[in-house]
Amino acid sequence: MIQALKGVRHVTSGTMKQAVSELLVPVPWGQIRGKVWGPDHGRPVLCLHGWSDNCGSFNTLLPLLPTDFRYVAVDLPGHGFSSHRPPGIMYNFPSYVMDVRRVVEALKWSKFSIIGHSMGGNIAGVFSAVFPEMVDAVVLLDSFGFLPTDLKKIPVIIRQGFDEMIEFEKQPKEKTTRVYTYEKAVERLLAGNDSLTEQSAKVLLERGLVQVEGGFVFSRDFRLNLKNVVRNTVEQCLDMQSKIQAPVLVLLAEGGFEQKFLEPEQKKCFTVILQAYRNRNHTVVSVPGDHHVHLNNPEVVAPLVSDFLQNKASSHSSRLKDAHTPKL
Repeated sequence: MIQALKGVRHVTSGTMKQAVSELLVPVPWGQIRGKVWGPDHGRPVLCLHGWSDNCGSFNTLLPLLPTDFRYVAVDLPGHGFSSHRPPGIMYNFPSYVMDVRRVVEALKWSKFSIIGHSMGGNIAGVFSAVFPEMVDAVVLLDSFGFLPTDLKKIPVIIRQGFDEMIEFEKQPKEKTTRVYTYEKAVERLLAGNDSLTEQSAKVLLERGLVQVEGGFVFSRDFRLNLKNVVRNTVEQCLDMQSKIQAPVLVLLAEGGFEQKFLEPEQKKCFTVILQAYRNRNHTVVSVPGDHHVHLNNPEVVAPLVSDFLQNKASSHSSRLKDAHTPKL
């Protein structure tokens, strides 16, 4: 089911040189694409990027992590080089969780770690709650693992998402496929993401643009801009969080998601989620940087992620093996 595509190339970081290959996983509506780092039989780690990004989000971080792991970073559907969802279908977290399940089924992984940034961290949190036996470590990069929403606001959000979808479907296709020069595409991406450096923007655009006659169009699906209509209350998020069996590292940027995107009322919900991680002996750490710190300044987060994967994940896997070993 998996094909290694042509164009294997090498990236260099410091003294380490790694082969990076392209990944293709067939799905019913097309394909999920991605990139693979590390040895064939390395310990598996799945990397999930944030909203509107792509797997290039991990280009600068992964070369700094332990070399005995097998890192697979995917373009989530509607992002990067992966197929868009069929017409009439909305993007939501449960569908992304199913996409992850499809990918690991194709990879034949029964146990793996997950590194998720932003939206990818929320997908990682839900997946780890639904399939706890499959995950041995979770790293959340400027993400809380869940997206709690005030119960009273959920009907309003659902209606908004449905109305946006109806309006989107009325628009002619050419209105949502604007053509840019490369320089204007960089400007457009930076204008919508003030946590990106110009270099980081160019890294994301390696998979974020498609060349067409007259210039470039963004590869991501415009429907990603529509409101996500599947929401959970704080109580539901806490219940799912309690189902996670793997150790969790929550790595928050001091100038990241909480500071830039959350209103005061929302911060209360996320404070409850964070405290629940601490109460369950998970690790919550703050680092200097912004929402894309793992891409802009990977050297800040790499030591923390490396130590966590090598120690926490290893000890967790060992405990599970001991628990299932018959005592004579």
